Amino acid sequence: MPLIPINADSEPAVPPCGDCRNGEALDFTFSYAFQPIIDLRAGSIFAHEALVRGPAGEGALSVLARVNDANRYRFDQACRVKAIEVAARLGMRSKLSINFLPNAIYRPEVCIRTTLQAARQFGFPVEQIIFETVESERIDDGNWLAKVFSAYQRIGFMTAIDDFGAGYAGLNLLAAFQPDIVKLDMALVRGIEQKKAARVIVAGVARMCDQLGIRVIAEGVETREELACLQDIGVHLVQGYLFGKPQFEQCVADISQIWPQA
Repeated sequence: MPLIPINADSEPAVPPCGDCRNGEALDFTFSYAFQPIIDLRAGSIFAHEALVRGPAGEGALSVLARVNDANRYRFDQACRVKAIEVAARLGMRSKLSINFLPNAIYRPEVCIRTTLQAARQFGFPVEQIIFETVESERIDDGNWLAKVFSAYQRIGFMTAIDDFGAGYAGLNLLAAFQPDIVKLDMALVRGIEQKKAARVIVAGVARMCDQLGIRVIAEGVETREELACLQDIGVHLVQGYLFGKPQFEQCVADISQIWPQA
């Protein structure tokens, strides 16, 4: 998607409050599917990642194709509200991981107000919310992303870098800011038990993150062999089809619902 250039030293003017509202500010609607993230050591559901879908469960591209430079900010704000609304309606007890568009944010301390209002309105605890950004989305200013993350952490949200190892920030971002969570790019996870280089890289990332106090999540786990290898390496938070595909407007209430699958 085209990006809106942002410079932390000369931020654009904050849009009026009407731009922050939920779906009524957009000319299309959407909802969410949720995929569980498993804590293998605790034997529990650590979080659910909210994945955008059409209003009747249509694929993400049916929604993302409607996003452009003119509505990117409003869409990002609406996504946060909708994810919290649906999670609260489902009675989600785990953490909720919401993807956000860092290039759609003008001033984090102002733009987060809509999220806080939604959390209060729907009774969803702020400390259960994780904001994750796709590392493969180009960020021209890593310092700006660190500023956004820092603002979120001060408020009480958890932060995560998605697709770590596949994008533009990587180790440079970690040197400037340490998120709560790093999510390994699934290309590193796929068939990891057969790839020595991938095992060495993942083990190195896991050791580094442990020393920095960062949790590691392996995405895209599809086989028992991948799972066993990741556990041997020391990665104990996992997500993938081995534990189930994203379910439209549904969440996993108890680990027993999916544990027998893996």
